[in-house]
Amino acid sequence: MAANERQEIRPDICVVGAGTGGLAAASAAAAFGVSVVLIEKARMGGGGLYGGGLPMNALIAAAARATAMRNGGRFGVTAADTRVDFAAVRAHMHDVVAAAAPRDSRERFEGLGVRVIAGEGRFADAETVTVGGLNIKARRFVIATGSSPKLPAIAGLAEVPYLTTATVLDLAACPAHLIVIGAGSRGLELAQAFCRLGAAVTVLEAKTPLADDDPECAAIVLEALVRDGVTLRAPVEIVGVRRALNRVQIDFVGSAGEETVEGSHLLIATGRQPNLEELNLAAAGIRYTDDGIAVDQGLRTTNSRVYAIGDVTAGRKLGHLAHHQAGLVVRHALFRIPVNIDRRAVPRVTFCDPELAQVGLTEDEARAPTGSIRVLRSSYRDNDRARSAGTTTGHIKIVTGRRGNILGATIVGAAAAENIAAWTLAIGQRLNIDAVAGVIVPYPTYAELGKRAAMTYFTRGLTSPLVRRIIGWLRRFG
Repeated sequence: MAANERQEIRPDICVVGAGTGGLAAASAAAAFGVSVVLIEKARMGGGGLYGGGLPMNALIAAAARATAMRNGGRFGVTAADTRVDFAAVRAHMHDVVAAAAPRDSRERFEGLGVRVIAGEGRFADAETVTVGGLNIKARRFVIATGSSPKLPAIAGLAEVPYLTTATVLDLAACPAHLIVIGAGSRGLELAQAFCRLGAAVTVLEAKTPLADDDPECAAIVLEALVRDGVTLRAPVEIVGVRRALNRVQIDFVGSAGEETVEGSHLLIATGRQPNLEELNLAAAGIRYTDDGIAVDQGLRTTNSRVYAIGDVTAGRKLGHLAHHQAGLVVRHALFRIPVNIDRRAVPRVTFCDPELAQVGLTEDEARAPTGSIRVLRSSYRDNDRARSAGTTTGHIKIVTGRRGNILGATIVGAAAAENIAAWTLAIGQRLNIDAVAGVIVPYPTYAELGKRAAMTYFTRGLTSPLVRRIIGWLRRFG
């Protein structure tokens, strides 16, 4: 269709991509009563709903139940036969997604006043996006096209069947032997879950597993995976892959020299890449790299009409960050409210057992500039809730500055994903450690771990000569 034959529409906001960030941006803008167009070429909800965190956490929950049944003897509860029905596990994942799907549906968003257009949005120039037979000239655009699994350059990979983090959850049966390439959060979550559901699992990693996390805390997670039966090999150099009848073989070089591992299924979990190629960003004057679209502190691209949020931008690929950014850009686009994201106050979680949650600086990151820090700890072994639940593996680790300002927190252990929220608030609000030490928490709870760690900041001064002199002086008055 010729450009002059296209219908032109002029909404206030045009959002390209209906994943986590795009849906949040569209609903937020519609709530203010402005005209909104939402473009999506595939399914509403994107990878986060159908191939990401939600179905994966349903799988992890099923695996946790299987492990709990096998280990119930210490609580006086035994099961005669623990059997995993993988078809039922898969049905559970689908039920969870189906229950959430109406929230992200086209019908709901059209009910909110959003015009939803199915198709591939593409920039024609600096102020126009085309889709189907439409030219969309919005006052502001929001790019939220997300990311896709990134494939490594491995000889032979194109000639063998493989799974990605987007397709592995569609398996109809549990793999006999799953080989996972990549030991980041997503790869290890899947490795442990499938191992607990009955698969033999081998993980190959070229560098350091969980390299972005506190190494001391990451080691606790890795030890737990090995106890569960996961074979973890790192660092290794993968030489190539090949098909062997209906199986796949991986050649790699490790500490023991050249080796080969053979499995029934291969999963590639080596990170994610932004969905950029179909946007024609050059036509809009938008700068980008292989890691994503470049944005300023206000999440604007090099085209002042256009914002970009979530996985399509350079930096961490986190669904909850995309959701947060969506509200910020809508408020800026409509009301010019400044966008100010404290990158330190963005939590991340590895949903293994034990969970690993991190916000702010790690110990090594905080020590690098000045070295003047305090590291506060509290162990799950000393927590009554953990003792009663049999979850005594792990600890909380808080990093503060010399004056008690909270720089970072890492929790490895039960309910870490829930408890990291309090420390995210503390860092985001620039709270001092004394604010946490003074909080009243219910007993018995895992939340006591944070309070106990915070209180250790003050124990050094409780028996100082000055404190003893003050106590002695006050004793004279009865």
